[in-house]
Amino acid sequence: MRLDKYLKVSRLIKRRSVAKEVADKGRITVQDKVAKSSTEVKVGDIITIQFGNKTVTVRVDAILDSTRKEDAKEMFTILEEKQVVKTEEF
Repeated sequence: MRLDKYLKVSRLIKRRSVAKEVADKGRITVQDKVAKSSTEVKVGDIITIQFGNKTVTVRVDAILDSTRKEDAKEMFTILEEKQVVKTEEF
């Protein structure tokens, strides 16, 4: 499944167009490689997403074409979630 579709179906990102935009900016890695929105995702892959001041790392547990909101969390396991504090440099 394409990365942008997986992120939308799993509800890690609300809209596929936003997932594509984030990937195109180089803010998503799959297996430690910068990923495009068209990158194929498979079970067991590790995805890291940089959202503004937060970084989330997840493992893909399932790939479903569609899912209910309640079941979406079964598609991935959060491995790490950390806040990134930006400091001003002088």
